[in-house]
Amino acid sequence: MKINTGIGSHVKRRGTVKTELKKNFSLFTMMIPGLIHLILFAYLPMFGVIIAFKKINFAQGILKSPWVGLQNFKFLFNTSDAWIITRNTVLYNLLFITLGLVLHLIVAIGLNEVRNKVISKTCQTMMLMPHFMSMVVISYIAFAFFSNETGFMNHKILPMFGMEPVDWYVNPKPWPYILSIVHFWQNLGYGSIVYLASIAGIDKNLYEAAEIDGANKWNQITNITIPCLKPVIIIMLIMSIGKIFNADFGLFYQVPQNSGALYSTTSTINTYVFNMMKSGSANSMGMSSAAAFYQSIVGFILVVASNAVVHKIDPERAMF
Repeated sequence: MKINTGIGSHVKRRGTVKTELKKNFSLFTMMIPGLIHLILFAYLPMFGVIIAFKKINFAQGILKSPWVGLQNFKFLFNTSDAWIITRNTVLYNLLFITLGLVLHLIVAIGLNEVRNKVISKTCQTMMLMPHFMSMVVISYIAFAFFSNETGFMNHKILPMFGMEPVDWYVNPKPWPYILSIVHFWQNLGYGSIVYLASIAGIDKNLYEAAEIDGANKWNQITNITIPCLKPVIIIMLIMSIGKIFNADFGLFYQVPQNSGALYSTTSTINTYVFNMMKSGSANSMGMSSAAAFYQSIVGFILVVASNAVVHKIDPERAMF
């Protein structure tokens, strides 16, 4: 009787790895900078998770500071801030994900249908430009519109409709609309690039066959373009759901000028963590770390859960 110890297969696997290293040495060398970046900025910072479970004493250092268990989390969730930052972060991101998906698809399909290359490239460039602008610059553009003393809205737009000037940086009600407009203005062009590239990869013979069969543009879009974009849409949705607890810090901090009067509609988990760090209170480090840890754990759960749902419905479309 022949007994298979598995030694031969183990040696074979080792030999295969060694062969691959020799064969693709240059490719593995090119991977080193990215791997170092991943370790330094994605894995080493995980050490800071312990801050959420400690009462930091800078004289003693992080490791020697006393453990407090879940006290920082209890203190965080016993305040109204936890509900406000969670509500704002989730609702804004839900709006950005759902409406953003529709707008990105519309823009991508629209740009693809423009046959004049000069007009198409000009539109793409103009729509991409805001994405590369610093949020500090965008915040000053917004300030030029909404400044109480010299703002374009108070001095030009509102008087045209017989309306009184508005103290924009004290009144929280308009800010969900303002922040949404700024977000889509900045990210609409960039967000449509993935879909535009995917559309460019669709076989043109499908459209020619559909046109021969008498299908108009709308029928081609609904029966060819959108179904072919389904895998990309699912992947982008899963990635977006994973970031649903991660708000754009620049958008929610710079554009409203971090005005305390607007916190009910502009405060998110990211801005809360930063403001807590700045406060310098005794529990600021622990509470800010607890909020960040809460954000990371929920984001991870959402990614796994959303991928599990997709895997159950259509296993081929799941990410893992």
